[in-house]
Amino acid sequence: MRARMLRSRVLTAVVLLGGFLGCVFLLPHAAFAALAGLVATLAAWEWARLASFGGAARYAFATACALVYVLLGSTLGAQHVDQTASAALYGVATGFWLFVAPAWLARGVRLESRLLAVAIGALVIIPAALALAELRDYSPALLLASLALVWIADSAAYFVGRRFGRRKLAPAISPGKTWEGVAGGLAASVAYAIILALAAPPGLPAAQRFAWAGYVLIAVLLCALGVVGDLFESALKRRAGVKDSGSLLPGHGGVLDRIDSATSTLPAAALALFVYSRWA
Repeated sequence: MRARMLRSRVLTAVVLLGGFLGCVFLLPHAAFAALAGLVATLAAWEWARLASFGGAARYAFATACALVYVLLGSTLGAQHVDQTASAALYGVATGFWLFVAPAWLARGVRLESRLLAVAIGALVIIPAALALAELRDYSPALLLASLALVWIADSAAYFVGRRFGRRKLAPAISPGKTWEGVAGGLAASVAYAIILALAAPPGLPAAQRFAWAGYVLIAVLLCALGVVGDLFESALKRRAGVKDSGSLLPGHGGVLDRIDSATSTLPAAALALFVYSRWA
């Protein structure tokens, strides 16, 4: 049984990664933006489940998120619009993950108010989907570099935590996570950032113009935000009494289970790109 689940998980991961890479490099802008909108809609559907929305409310929330994504994407992406508007949106989302979400996790995540659940769900999902499309539009390499940092940090945290983990990070939310794992993920992120800055692949800001220390700072920020995003979704699932956010992806659960860290890191990456483009 366990071997079958592992095979299913690995097969799904391979298909998802291959399909995603193909979409990143081959799809035109409009098609990729539509794909990001589809991911946001599916994530909104699962968020509504975690927030205990009924059938009609789930459809309404998912539809509303899709419409808001399309509206903001078409408005903020227009050539005559100052990109400060999109940066402000990413700034609000990053501020939520930096300050509000950690404090909320410390007190216990609750969504008694439906209005609060709608507002937080939209803030978690929509800026991340917009950032996904914007980063890819700027450079597929930049999008993959941002996501690779999250994947590397997650993998390092898992293996270091499994081997050396002793002190629990948040036992009431995610018993498997340890401070040693977080340290391992952070160290791997810093190493990755330094290598990335020195190599400066095409599509990424050159190290000569954007000092490697800047890469390291961003890597530390994204790594920390990834942990917060992961814990936040875990807290929501515990509150809802479910193991996974959905069952769309065999062996992996739902869409939110796969993008929990991305929802917190992509807006910050897009904000860092805006800052770089203005002041580099």
